Amino acid sequence: MNVLIVRLGALGDIVHTIPAAAAIRAAFPDARIHWVVDRRHARLLELVTVIDRLILLQKGTVSGWVDLVRTLRPSRYDVALDFQGLMKSAVIARASGAGRVIGFSIWHLREKSARAFYSEVDPQADGGHVIQKNLRLLSTLGVESPRVQFPLAALPSAALDVVEVEAGNRPIALINPGAAWPNKRWPAARYGEVAVFLRDVRGMQPYALWGPDERQLAEEVVEASVGAARLAPPTSTADLVALSRAAALMVSGDTGPLHIAAAVGTPIVAVFGPTDPARNGPWSAEDLVVSRFGACACHYARSCRRRAWCLADVPVGEVTAAIQQRLSRVSI
Repeated sequence: MNVLIVRLGALGDIVHTIPAAAAIRAAFPDARIHWVVDRRHARLLELVTVIDRLILLQKGTVSGWVDLVRTLRPSRYDVALDFQGLMKSAVIARASGAGRVIGFSIWHLREKSARAFYSEVDPQADGGHVIQKNLRLLSTLGVESPRVQFPLAALPSAALDVVEVEAGNRPIALINPGAAWPNKRWPAARYGEVAVFLRDVRGMQPYALWGPDERQLAEEVVEASVGAARLAPPTSTADLVALSRAAALMVSGDTGPLHIAAAVGTPIVAVFGPTDPARNGPWSAEDLVVSRFGACACHYARSCRRRAWCLADVPVGEVTAAIQQRLSRVSI
């Protein structure tokens, strides 16, 4: 069976789709599994061991789309699964020429016009974590109640080598202050106070992570920590996976690095505001979330539209209490 997965981005959403790819491989060991992804997010999928081929959307222009379809057509897919639920992803799934084009029902699509491009839809009701929603889509292939697995390869990491030397015998804690949406970013100064707690109370060495255009934000965390936190080295996606595997804790908002850490089993304390942790949060019941989703008036909005920002209501003490509770469940 030739299977095409369509999930272009973003990073966290791609992480949440990896268990579906793993479940397809477990159910159909001889299948050829291809994945269409935006080129910006290809590095993570290069680590997924159950994928046979990545097909990149190089650019969102007419020529880019034409080139993509020309690449897809010769594979003669038996089935294309659209895990994104947008017009563009549905069009890609249909344009692949797959014999079956499967997506979510119209009630569970982000863009309902995508429904017209599917030959079949998931008949099950939505609800719960998005990982489970993605896995339920596989019922259309006869795959029922699959396990949640994240088959990510482990590669050598120069960034991890540096951090382990600097940290010495102290457990590593990762602090991730960035997020694509400003509405998801808990203040850097408060992350700095958390770093002081992690060093002085828990005996850990905190590192402030940063991605593209986020170095200044991470430096603000380090400055606010009065030296308790260190600035993490520049990290590739493979470095981030390696650091997360080695870390004793990650503290972060709702963003890609958080979901990578959850995928590899890093203990997590997350700070959520406009997004629903029951749907988008860490999937393990052991992890903890400090959430203001119930009080937020700007659900799934990139920027707050109200005078009173929900995440401003999250005090440092609530996060450090959650850290104490989360670390009490592991041996460090």
